[in-house]
Amino acid sequence: MRFLLSAIAVLFLMSPAAAADLRIDSARSKAEFSVRLLWVTSVTGHFEGIRGDLTTDPATATAVVRADIDTENIRMESARLRRWVLAPEFFDAEHHPRIQFVSAATPLTRLSEGGDVAGELTIRGVTRPVTFRLLANRCPPEAMAGCVLQLQGMIDRTDFGMLGRRGALSDRVNLGMAIVIEAM
Repeated sequence: MRFLLSAIAVLFLMSPAAAADLRIDSARSKAEFSVRLLWVTSVTGHFEGIRGDLTTDPATATAVVRADIDTENIRMESARLRRWVLAPEFFDAEHHPRIQFVSAATPLTRLSEGGDVAGELTIRGVTRPVTFRLLANRCPPEAMAGCVLQLQGMIDRTDFGMLGRRGALSDRVNLGMAIVIEAM
């Protein structure tokens, strides 16, 4: 069953002239996911309290972001569905309490212009290379604090060991993030 990651809104900040570390505003940032059930409806949920940081390198005019999501912080439309996605056949929150994305060094100009962002995604203790699409925004790279950054991409949930309910549940799962960047 596929894990279609759509909209991971996370990434870089600051100008190449002024190296600065920034952090993700966990109070205002969120992540959402959805997966098709029986090809008719979708199971959806959202995560609260995304943590992380952004580090820029003025010498290379690049930035790297690290975003952490606690799986226990998921909110769903029903308690039954929440228990199921936290269970061993899906996120296995007891053994793998965190989802993490770490980007590769990405050009600062891509922050405003948008484009592909490579990195590594870890779910259920399994790390896989991914490429997401950063959406263009109106924030200049030298003044990103307060900006919301968004990424979109696609993953296959079976790549991360989520093999349960393959007859009823799609392999593709949408996961999106709206990440607000703030100064440290």
